[in-house]
Amino acid sequence: MNTGQLIGLAGRLLGLSSRKWNETTVVVRQLAPDGSSRRFYRLCGQEHFRVIAVLPPAHEPRGLAEAVAFAEIGRHLGRIGAPVPAIYGFDPATGLALCEDLGERRLFDQVTERGGAGCLPAYERAVRRLVRMQVRGAHGFDPAWCWDTPRYDRQLMIERESNYFLAACCTDLLGLDFDRRAVAVDCARLANEAAQAPAHFFLHRDFQCRNLMLTDGAVRIIDFQGGRLGPLAYDLASLLLDPYAALPESMQDHLIAIYLEALGKELAYDSDQFRRECLLLGLQRNLQILGAYAFLSQVQGKQFFARYLEPALASLDRLLAKPGAGEYAALYTLTGQCRQELRQRS
Repeated sequence: MNTGQLIGLAGRLLGLSSRKWNETTVVVRQLAPDGSSRRFYRLCGQEHFRVIAVLPPAHEPRGLAEAVAFAEIGRHLGRIGAPVPAIYGFDPATGLALCEDLGERRLFDQVTERGGAGCLPAYERAVRRLVRMQVRGAHGFDPAWCWDTPRYDRQLMIERESNYFLAACCTDLLGLDFDRRAVAVDCARLANEAAQAPAHFFLHRDFQCRNLMLTDGAVRIIDFQGGRLGPLAYDLASLLLDPYAALPESMQDHLIAIYLEALGKELAYDSDQFRRECLLLGLQRNLQILGAYAFLSQVQGKQFFARYLEPALASLDRLLAKPGAGEYAALYTLTGQCRQELRQRS
Protein backbone atom coordinates (compact mmCIF):
# COMPACT_ATOMS: atom_id res chain seq x y z
CA MET A 1 0.00 0.00 0.00
CA ASN A 2 1.55 3.29 -1.08
CA THR A 3 1.02 6.67 0.58
CA GLY A 4 -1.82 7.70 -1.74
CA GLN A 5 -3.69 4.44 -1.16
CA LEU A 6 -3.20 4.75 2.60
CA ILE A 7 -4.59 8.29 2.65
CA GLY A 8 -7.51 7.33 0.42
CA LEU A 9 -8.53 4.28 2.43
CA ALA A 10 -8.13 6.16 5.71
CA GLY A 11 -10.36 8.95 4.41
CA ARG A 12 -13.08 6.50 3.45
CA LEU A 13 -12.94 4.77 6.84
CA LEU A 14 -13.17 8.13 8.56
CA GLY A 15 -16.01 9.28 6.33
CA LEU A 16 -14.08 12.32 5.09
CA SER A 17 -14.49 13.84 1.66
CA SER A 18 -11.57 13.61 -0.75
CA ARG A 19 -11.70 17.40 -1.06
CA LYS A 20 -10.63 17.81 2.57
CA TRP A 21 -8.62 14.60 2.92
CA ASN A 22 -6.15 13.93 0.11
CA GLU A 23 -2.44 13.79 -0.67
CA THR A 24 -2.13 17.57 -0.67
CA THR A 25 -3.89 18.12 2.66
CA VAL A 26 -2.59 15.14 4.68
CA VAL A 27 0.97 14.70 5.96
CA VAL A 28 2.06 11.10 6.55
CA ARG A 29 4.95 10.20 8.85
CA GLN A 30 6.06 6.63 9.45
CA LEU A 31 6.72 5.77 13.10
CA ALA A 32 9.35 3.34 14.37
CA PRO A 33 7.95 0.23 16.11
CA ASP A 34 9.61 -1.56 19.04
CA GLY A 35 9.67 -5.33 18.69
CA SER A 36 6.65 -5.46 16.41
CA SER A 37 6.71 -5.99 12.64
CA ARG A 38 3.53 -3.97 12.22
CA ARG A 39 3.71 -0.67 10.33
CA PHE A 40 2.70 2.56 12.07
CA TYR A 41 1.96 5.97 10.55
CA ARG A 42 0.82 9.33 11.89
CA LEU A 43 -1.63 11.03 9.52
CA CYS A 44 -2.05 14.77 10.08
CA GLY A 45 -4.90 16.52 8.28
CA GLN A 46 -6.40 19.97 8.37
CA GLU A 47 -7.29 21.77 11.59
CA HIS A 48 -4.72 19.70 13.53
CA PHE A 49 -6.71 16.49 13.11
CA ARG A 50 -4.38 13.53 13.68
CA VAL A 51 -4.86 9.78 13.57
CA ILE A 52 -2.58 6.78 13.93
CA ALA A 53 -2.75 4.23 11.11
CA VAL A 54 -1.63 0.67 11.84
CA LEU A 55 -1.01 -1.89 9.10
CA PRO A 56 -0.08 -5.56 9.56
CA PRO A 57 3.37 -6.76 8.46
CA ALA A 58 3.73 -6.95 4.68
CA HIS A 59 4.74 -10.61 4.45
CA GLU A 60 3.47 -12.40 7.56
CA PRO A 61 0.57 -14.82 7.00
CA ARG A 62 -0.90 -14.26 10.47
CA GLY A 63 -0.59 -10.49 10.35
CA LEU A 64 -4.20 -9.98 9.32
CA ALA A 65 -5.43 -12.08 12.25
CA GLU A 66 -3.36 -9.89 14.61
CA ALA A 67 -4.91 -6.78 13.04
CA VAL A 68 -8.41 -8.13 13.61
CA ALA A 69 -7.51 -8.86 17.24
CA PHE A 70 -6.27 -5.28 17.66
CA ALA A 71 -9.56 -3.88 16.39
CA GLU A 72 -11.90 -6.26 18.24
CA ILE A 73 -10.06 -6.22 21.57
CA GLY A 74 -9.53 -2.46 21.35
CA ARG A 75 -13.22 -1.82 20.81
CA HIS A 76 -14.13 -4.17 23.66
CA LEU A 77 -11.73 -2.48 26.08
CA GLY A 78 -13.06 0.91 25.03
CA ARG A 79 -16.62 -0.22 25.79
CA ILE A 80 -15.72 -1.26 29.34
CA GLY A 81 -13.96 2.04 30.01
CA ALA A 82 -10.31 0.97 29.80
CA PRO A 83 -7.97 3.87 28.91
CA VAL A 84 -7.05 2.58 25.46
CA PRO A 85 -6.99 4.64 22.24
CA ALA A 86 -10.33 4.93 20.48
CA ILE A 87 -10.64 2.81 17.32
CA TYR A 88 -11.96 5.11 14.58
CA GLY A 89 -12.11 2.60 11.76
CA PHE A 90 -10.95 -0.81 10.57
CA ASP A 91 -10.68 -2.38 7.12
CA PRO A 92 -10.87 -6.19 7.36
CA ALA A 93 -9.52 -6.67 3.83
CA THR A 94 -6.18 -4.94 4.42
CA GLY A 95 -6.02 -4.97 8.22
CA LEU A 96 -5.70 -1.17 8.34
CA ALA A 97 -6.77 0.17 11.73
CA LEU A 98 -7.20 3.86 12.50
CA CYS A 99 -7.00 4.91 16.12
CA GLU A 100 -6.68 7.88 18.40
CA ASP A 101 -3.29 9.60 18.45
CA LEU A 102 -2.07 9.60 22.05
CA GLY A 103 1.07 11.60 21.31
CA GLU A 104 4.66 10.48 21.67
CA ARG A 105 5.40 10.53 25.39
CA ARG A 106 5.52 7.15 27.09
CA LEU A 107 6.02 6.31 30.73
CA PHE A 108 9.38 4.97 29.53
CA ASP A 109 10.42 8.52 28.62
CA GLN A 110 9.56 9.79 32.09
CA VAL A 111 11.43 6.86 33.66
CA THR A 112 14.48 7.67 31.52
CA GLU A 113 14.42 11.28 32.75
CA ARG A 114 13.59 10.74 36.42
CA GLY A 115 14.30 7.10 37.20
CA GLY A 116 11.59 4.65 38.18
CA ALA A 117 11.30 5.93 41.75
CA GLY A 118 10.69 9.44 40.42
CA CYS A 119 7.58 8.29 38.55
CA LEU A 120 5.60 6.87 41.47
CA PRO A 121 2.34 8.81 40.84
CA ALA A 122 2.19 7.61 37.22
CA TYR A 123 2.83 4.02 38.30
CA GLU A 124 0.11 4.23 40.93
CA ARG A 125 -2.34 5.44 38.30
CA ALA A 126 -1.25 2.68 35.92
CA VAL A 127 -1.76 -0.02 38.56
CA ARG A 128 -5.25 1.19 39.44
CA ARG A 129 -6.26 1.27 35.77
CA LEU A 130 -4.80 -2.18 35.27
CA VAL A 131 -7.02 -3.67 37.97
CA ARG A 132 -10.21 -2.33 36.40
CA MET A 133 -9.17 -3.45 32.91
CA GLN A 134 -8.33 -6.97 34.07
CA VAL A 135 -11.53 -7.53 36.03
CA ARG A 136 -14.05 -5.66 33.88
CA GLY A 137 -12.36 -6.56 30.61
CA ALA A 138 -13.04 -10.23 31.24
CA HIS A 139 -16.80 -9.63 31.16
CA GLY A 140 -18.04 -10.18 27.62
CA PHE A 141 -14.56 -10.99 26.32
CA ASP A 142 -14.73 -13.37 23.34
CA PRO A 143 -11.70 -15.69 23.06
CA ALA A 144 -12.42 -15.91 19.31
CA TRP A 145 -10.94 -12.39 19.03
CA CYS A 146 -7.50 -13.70 20.06
CA TRP A 147 -5.08 -14.14 17.18
CA ASP A 148 -2.48 -16.16 19.07
CA THR A 149 -3.96 -18.28 21.86
CA PRO A 150 -7.26 -17.72 23.71
CA ARG A 151 -5.78 -18.25 27.18
CA TYR A 152 -2.51 -18.00 29.07
CA ASP A 153 -1.94 -21.54 30.34
CA ARG A 154 0.71 -24.11 31.24
CA GLN A 155 1.43 -25.06 27.63
CA LEU A 156 2.11 -21.43 26.74
CA MET A 157 4.39 -21.07 29.77
CA ILE A 158 6.51 -23.99 28.62
CA GLU A 159 6.55 -23.32 24.88
CA ARG A 160 6.60 -19.51 24.74
CA GLU A 161 8.42 -18.64 27.95
CA SER A 162 10.76 -21.19 29.51
CA ASN A 163 11.64 -22.98 26.24
CA TYR A 164 11.99 -19.57 24.55
CA PHE A 165 14.48 -18.54 27.23
CA LEU A 166 16.45 -21.77 26.96
CA ALA A 167 16.62 -21.70 23.16
CA ALA A 168 17.00 -18.01 22.30
CA CYS A 169 19.02 -16.81 25.28
CA CYS A 170 20.92 -19.72 26.81
CA THR A 171 21.65 -21.69 23.64
CA ASP A 172 21.52 -19.47 20.56
CA LEU A 173 22.82 -16.24 22.09
CA LEU A 174 25.13 -17.38 24.90
CA GLY A 175 25.99 -20.93 23.73
CA LEU A 176 25.89 -22.36 27.25
CA ASP A 177 26.47 -25.96 28.27
CA PHE A 178 24.10 -26.75 31.15
CA ASP A 179 22.14 -29.59 32.77
CA ARG A 180 19.16 -29.50 30.43
CA ARG A 181 17.27 -32.27 32.19
CA ALA A 182 17.47 -30.63 35.63
CA VAL A 183 16.48 -27.24 34.20
CA ALA A 184 13.56 -28.78 32.29
CA VAL A 185 12.32 -30.36 35.54
CA ASP A 186 12.49 -26.94 37.24
CA CYS A 187 10.65 -25.24 34.37
CA ALA A 188 7.92 -27.90 34.39
CA ARG A 189 7.52 -27.55 38.16
CA LEU A 190 7.34 -23.77 37.88
CA ALA A 191 4.70 -23.95 35.14
CA ASN A 192 2.67 -26.45 37.15
CA GLU A 193 2.67 -24.11 40.15
CA ALA A 194 2.01 -20.93 38.17
CA ALA A 195 -0.86 -22.57 36.27
CA GLN A 196 -2.80 -23.00 39.52
CA ALA A 197 -3.67 -19.28 39.53
CA PRO A 198 -7.25 -18.52 38.42
CA ALA A 199 -7.02 -17.56 34.73
CA HIS A 200 -10.37 -16.05 33.81
CA PHE A 201 -9.34 -12.38 33.83
CA PHE A 202 -8.28 -10.13 30.95
CA LEU A 203 -4.53 -10.40 30.38
CA HIS A 204 -2.64 -7.75 28.41
CA ARG A 205 0.59 -9.82 28.45
CA ASP A 206 2.98 -6.96 27.70
CA PHE A 207 2.11 -4.45 30.38
CA GLN A 208 5.31 -2.39 30.70
CA CYS A 209 6.40 1.24 30.56
CA ARG A 210 6.88 1.39 26.78
CA ASN A 211 3.24 0.39 26.34
CA LEU A 212 1.91 3.09 28.66
CA MET A 213 1.39 6.53 27.16
CA LEU A 214 1.23 9.76 29.15
CA THR A 215 -1.42 11.86 27.45
CA ASP A 216 -2.65 15.11 29.02
CA GLY A 217 -1.63 13.83 32.44
CA ALA A 218 -3.45 10.51 32.06
CA VAL A 219 -2.00 7.02 31.70
CA ARG A 220 -3.22 5.32 28.52
CA ILE A 221 -2.64 1.71 27.46
CA ILE A 222 -1.51 0.52 24.02
CA ASP A 223 -0.37 -2.75 22.37
CA PHE A 224 -3.27 -4.81 23.68
CA GLN A 225 -3.67 -6.98 20.56
CA GLY A 226 -2.02 -9.92 22.34
CA GLY A 227 -4.72 -9.87 25.00
CA ARG A 228 -6.37 -13.08 26.14
CA LEU A 229 -7.76 -14.62 29.31
CA GLY A 230 -5.26 -15.25 32.07
CA PRO A 231 -4.26 -14.75 35.72
CA LEU A 232 -4.26 -11.40 37.51
CA ALA A 233 -0.67 -11.30 38.75
CA TYR A 234 1.08 -11.67 35.37
CA ASP A 235 0.46 -8.13 34.12
CA LEU A 236 1.38 -6.56 37.45
CA ALA A 237 4.57 -8.63 37.57
CA SER A 238 5.36 -7.45 34.02
CA LEU A 239 5.18 -3.84 35.18
CA LEU A 240 7.12 -4.35 38.39
CA LEU A 241 9.94 -6.40 36.82
CA ASP A 242 10.17 -4.31 33.66
CA PRO A 243 13.93 -4.13 32.81
CA TYR A 244 13.41 -0.75 31.14
CA ALA A 245 12.56 0.76 34.53
CA ALA A 246 14.43 -1.37 37.12
CA LEU A 247 12.04 -0.34 39.91
CA PRO A 248 13.47 -0.67 43.43
CA GLU A 249 11.99 -3.49 45.50
CA SER A 250 10.51 -1.06 48.01
CA MET A 251 8.54 0.59 45.20
CA GLN A 252 7.46 -2.80 43.89
CA ASP A 253 6.12 -3.71 47.33
CA HIS A 254 4.27 -0.39 47.52
CA LEU A 255 2.67 -0.94 44.10
CA ILE A 256 1.56 -4.44 45.08
CA ALA A 257 -0.19 -2.89 48.08
CA ILE A 258 -1.84 -0.27 45.82
CA TYR A 259 -2.92 -3.04 43.45
CA LEU A 260 -4.44 -5.15 46.22
CA GLU A 261 -6.29 -2.13 47.59
CA ALA A 262 -7.79 -1.42 44.16
CA LEU A 263 -8.54 -5.11 43.57
CA GLY A 264 -10.46 -5.28 46.86
CA LYS A 265 -12.91 -2.76 45.45
CA GLU A 266 -13.62 -5.05 42.48
CA LEU A 267 -13.67 -8.54 44.03
CA ALA A 268 -12.47 -10.66 46.94
CA TYR A 269 -9.03 -12.19 46.43
CA ASP A 270 -6.67 -13.62 49.05
CA SER A 271 -3.67 -11.28 49.35
CA ASP A 272 -1.19 -13.99 50.40
CA GLN A 273 -2.26 -16.13 47.47
CA PHE A 274 -1.84 -13.16 45.13
CA ARG A 275 1.69 -12.43 46.37
CA ARG A 276 2.65 -16.07 45.82
CA GLU A 277 1.19 -15.95 42.31
CA CYS A 278 3.03 -12.70 41.66
CA LEU A 279 6.35 -14.43 42.39
CA LEU A 280 5.59 -17.47 40.22
CA LEU A 281 4.18 -15.50 37.31
CA GLY A 282 6.98 -12.97 37.68
CA LEU A 283 9.44 -15.81 37.12
CA GLN A 284 7.53 -16.86 34.03
CA ARG A 285 7.47 -13.29 32.71
CA ASN A 286 11.19 -12.89 33.32
CA LEU A 287 11.91 -15.98 31.24
CA GLN A 288 9.76 -14.63 28.42
CA ILE A 289 11.50 -11.26 28.51
CA LEU A 290 14.94 -12.83 28.24
CA GLY A 291 13.90 -15.05 25.34
CA ALA A 292 12.39 -12.10 23.52
CA TYR A 293 15.31 -9.72 24.10
CA ALA A 294 17.83 -12.35 23.00
CA PHE A 295 15.85 -13.12 19.83
CA LEU A 296 15.17 -9.49 18.94
CA SER A 297 18.79 -8.43 19.45
CA GLN A 298 20.51 -11.42 17.82
CA VAL A 299 18.13 -12.61 15.11
CA GLN A 300 16.36 -9.38 14.18
CA GLY A 301 19.36 -7.14 14.80
CA LYS A 302 17.49 -4.78 17.14
CA GLN A 303 20.38 -3.90 19.43
CA PHE A 304 18.22 -1.64 21.58
CA PHE A 305 17.08 -4.77 23.42
CA ALA A 306 20.58 -6.15 24.09
CA ARG A 307 21.29 -3.50 26.74
CA TYR A 308 18.42 -4.82 28.87
CA LEU A 309 19.56 -8.45 28.99
CA GLU A 310 21.70 -7.94 32.11
CA PRO A 311 18.98 -6.06 34.05
CA ALA A 312 16.51 -8.83 33.13
CA LEU A 313 18.95 -11.52 34.29
CA ALA A 314 19.59 -9.60 37.52
CA SER A 315 15.83 -9.49 38.12
CA LEU A 316 15.50 -13.23 37.49
CA ASP A 317 18.41 -13.87 39.85
CA ARG A 318 16.74 -11.83 42.62
CA LEU A 319 13.43 -13.64 42.20
CA LEU A 320 15.05 -17.08 42.27
CA ALA A 321 16.92 -16.12 45.46
CA LYS A 322 13.66 -15.46 47.31
CA PRO A 323 12.59 -18.07 49.91
CA GLY A 324 9.48 -18.95 47.89
CA ALA A 325 11.60 -19.96 44.88
CA GLY A 326 14.02 -22.28 46.64
CA GLU A 327 12.87 -25.34 44.71
CA TYR A 328 14.25 -24.04 41.39
CA ALA A 329 17.95 -24.60 42.10
CA ALA A 330 18.90 -25.68 38.58
CA LEU A 331 17.25 -22.62 37.05
CA TYR A 332 19.04 -20.44 39.63
CA THR A 333 22.40 -21.97 38.68
CA LEU A 334 21.68 -21.45 34.99
CA THR A 335 20.84 -17.79 35.59
CA GLY A 336 24.23 -17.34 37.22
CA GLN A 337 25.89 -18.95 34.19
CA CYS A 338 24.03 -16.55 31.90
CA ARG A 339 25.15 -13.53 33.88
CA GLN A 340 28.77 -14.70 33.97
CA GLU A 341 28.85 -15.35 30.21
CA LEU A 342 27.25 -12.02 29.44
CA ARG A 343 29.76 -10.18 31.66
CA GLN A 344 32.66 -11.91 29.92
CA ARG A 345 31.37 -10.74 26.56
CA SER A 346 30.91 -7.12 27.56
